[in-house]
Amino acid sequence: MTEALPVAHGSHGRPSWRELPYRALGFRVAHLLWGIVELGALTEVWRSALLRRRGRYLWPSMALLLLQGAALVVGRGNCPFGPFQRQLGDPVPMFELVLPPRAAKAAIPALFTVALAGMVAVLLRPPSPPSSTS
Repeated sequence: MTEALPVAHGSHGRPSWRELPYRALGFRVAHLLWGIVELGALTEVWRSALLRRRGRYLWPSMALLLLQGAALVVGRGNCPFGPFQRQLGDPVPMFELVLPPRAAKAAIPALFTVALAGMVAVLLRPPSPPSSTS
């Protein structure tokens, strides 16, 4: 196990973007991009449920969200990459980049609930029949 590189901390005891080691910065950017992809998947699930349409991205989106849910189970409610992220020198969880710590901790169960509800809605709301125009 490698130790985290020492990082100078900003005024809030957290490293700023400029203070991060390059590897930690790269991981933070990749992690944020992954989060954006997952928000897109969540959007696709809800779009499919509300419009009762099944596009080609629905099932991959559901699979991605289920995979993320399994990863959170492995991490006991936390991102399983947290220890790796800290080793790289970035102690700030992704949600805490945009939310206060308490709200960031609540984001995971809230997003889990929203994702699960969307998947249930997809399963309970079958696709609408194609409209026939004569």
